[in-house]
Amino acid sequence: MDYPVSHPLSLHELNSLVSNAIHTAMADSYWVEAELTELHEVSGHCYMELVQKAEHGSVPIARASAKCWRQAWGVLKPFFVRTTGGMPQPGMHLLMEVYPQFHEAYGFSWIVTDIDPTYTMGDMARKRKEIIEHLKAQGIFSLNKELSLPALTTRIAVISSDHAAGYGDFYHQLLHNKYHFRFQLTLFPAIMQGDRVEQSIISALNEINARIDEFDCVVIIRGGGATSDLSGFDTLPLAENIANFPLPVITGIGHERDECVLDMISHTRVKTPTAAAALLIERLVDALTFINNLETSITRLVSQRLDFEKMRLQRLSTLIPQLFSLMKTRQDSRIEQLQLRLHGAIRERLSTQRHRLDLLEQRALSLDPTLPLKRGYSITFHQGKVVRDVSQLAPGSIIETRVAKGTVTSEVKTIK
Repeated sequence: MDYPVSHPLSLHELNSLVSNAIHTAMADSYWVEAELTELHEVSGHCYMELVQKAEHGSVPIARASAKCWRQAWGVLKPFFVRTTGGMPQPGMHLLMEVYPQFHEAYGFSWIVTDIDPTYTMGDMARKRKEIIEHLKAQGIFSLNKELSLPALTTRIAVISSDHAAGYGDFYHQLLHNKYHFRFQLTLFPAIMQGDRVEQSIISALNEINARIDEFDCVVIIRGGGATSDLSGFDTLPLAENIANFPLPVITGIGHERDECVLDMISHTRVKTPTAAAALLIERLVDALTFINNLETSITRLVSQRLDFEKMRLQRLSTLIPQLFSLMKTRQDSRIEQLQLRLHGAIRERLSTQRHRLDLLEQRALSLDPTLPLKRGYSITFHQGKVVRDVSQLAPGSIIETRVAKGTVTSEVKTIK
């Protein structure tokens, strides 16, 4: 129907036409897949903003508003929470049954009559599987698990919300442990739920990495929460940071039923913050037990060694007198033999030397210059030297002639 310019429609009339057209053309309900970007509840009603992004990008190619009235939301909400473990959160993909509504005063929106929570669970599982397969393809899925967690793990870098009850439980349990172990805790505050989880935890990890030598391990804890809240821990950038982190990472996200990607790639996964504290205490107990057992073993071995050496000394103290007596007897016998041999050798040596002296004496006697004199020979000296050649003398020389009994002084007159 055409309306002349002279009779324009009011806005309400125009919107009523649109409302009737939509109601007539789209009288059925439709199941639609969409990503949730906003959700808030007012007076029991639920208001949502939906988006569809490009298949290979993050650019929205469609947007829409949706409403779930109090009567339907009162049924759908608890069923969704029971099935998934938490409320719908921004970033989730939902499968909803909707019908179109164009209200003259409020405009167009989709009215939600049903939500399939199993689709959301399946979508979360699919994303999680894709991340895991990507990490395995990179060869880093088990990288953090291969690190060695020190036996004496006392210097702990904690990533948690500073006001979370889970961190308080963790801190209290370590501080007041019954063994009086001392832990050095350094908190790196982070947002632990919502769409800012990924960047907040990565920033905390970067801060820890800058002080890497100050810590033995990293503990990431959260004090409980819905299963849907775990979506912030199922992102590829966060998973890659944890997998490649140079310190062992312990996670206690606080949800017993479901396991997020962060749990899968961390060095050790426990269910709750208190379980993380118990793990650290138990490791020190194990180390202390090992040291005590080692001390006991060393003490026992030293005691056994001392007993052995004591018995050995006792045996030696018994044997020493006997050995000394035997040795003394042997030495005395040896000394006697040496004395006998020495006496014989001395006597033989003295006899030999005495015979030699006799020979020397006889030779000396045979060389005595007085013997020829006694036989009638004489010795002539000139200036104290024996004269053997008359050519050594000159007329007038004074010579001395020695005979057996006395000396004669003469003057040389002639030489022939």
